[in-house]
Amino acid sequence: MDREISPLTGDYTLSQTDTLQNAVYIRLTTPLGSWWADGRVGSLLHLIQREKDKERVGLLAQQYAEEALQPLIDDGRAQAITVDYVQPHNGTLQLLISVTDARGKTYEFKHPVKVI
Repeated sequence: MDREISPLTGDYTLSQTDTLQNAVYIRLTTPLGSWWADGRVGSLLHLIQREKDKERVGLLAQQYAEEALQPLIDDGRAQAITVDYVQPHNGTLQLLISVTDARGKTYEFKHPVKVI
């Protein structure tokens, strides 16, 4: 069990977690190549913040998230990961992530991404 990271603050909470929540959070919020322990951890989602709120940006964010989370499948920690998005064109888009871990349990995560 790991200490839980709050997706709202980025700080540890007092709770423990046995899900892939921390791994998903770290992979989505860390710029690719900047993680101190492994340069392959991270995503290109930070580049989306400079993009205009166009439909293609939602597809790009989905692709970046899928690429960032693929190592969880490759190393056997997850069986399946699906990424969808909702883009209300109000300056943000919401990534909807479903992760099925190695035990077969499915967890849902939401990750906001700011756009111009």
